[in-house]
Amino acid sequence: MNVMESILLALTSTAIPFLCTIVGAGAVFFFKNEIPQGAQRVFLGFAAGVMIAASVWSLLIPAIDMGKEQGGTGLIPAAGGFIIGVAFLWLLDVLMPHLHPNSNEPEGVKSSLRRTTLLVLAVTLHNIPEGMAVGLAASVAQFGETTVITASSAIALSIGIGLQNLPEGAAVSLPLRREGVSRGKAFMLGTLSGVVEPLGAIAAILLSGGIIALMPWMLAFAAGAMLYVVVEELIPEAHLGEHSNVGTMGVLAGFLVMMVLDVALG
Repeated sequence: MNVMESILLALTSTAIPFLCTIVGAGAVFFFKNEIPQGAQRVFLGFAAGVMIAASVWSLLIPAIDMGKEQGGTGLIPAAGGFIIGVAFLWLLDVLMPHLHPNSNEPEGVKSSLRRTTLLVLAVTLHNIPEGMAVGLAASVAQFGETTVITASSAIALSIGIGLQNLPEGAAVSLPLRREGVSRGKAFMLGTLSGVVEPLGAIAAILLSGGIIALMPWMLAFAAGAMLYVVVEELIPEAHLGEHSNVGTMGVLAGFLVMMVLDVALG
């Protein structure tokens, strides 16, 4: 797989998630400042559920199966890649300045960046592993000498990530609007937060180099990075305030939808 093929594959595989981010960012034209709190918790929970199911069905299980196909138990690449992925996202979380929508205190290293920039960086942070996951799944399906990930299951992952990108796009544009940013600029910045997904896909495909032996490690890496985001950010935010059971139901609904997509299409 040459460089141009890698780039085209990354752009194609992340088209659905990126388009969904754009649609989600468009919420700024339909809501005054923010989505009702209860709906926000449902959406955050749904995104968490999708990412949990995607990490298990679309990434970790294929990583284990590919490891077995290569003559091992599948445990070492799956566990090793998972740990590295968690460490990578933890490091980004510690170092990258960012501000979550419902927080007043920025995280990461101290910075003079504006609040609007920090808000965009918060969502951009966890779009990285999503792009990597979609790009890697498509790469394995198209170029890998294995049947553990088919073209249909790669599409299912792309659709699942796309569905949870709908509220993510709104999670950028609406808080920016609340900060006084114009609707047009808030929409543009919400859209740009999704650009990191195709970039993450390109980086993951190029890093793997099409080497099939590295694919189990890379798939597990993406899974670990995504689950770090889920546990550190999405689930806690889905349970803020009263009646946190709506966030729980969102998690379960997202998990079910992604599981059904993967089984039905995969």
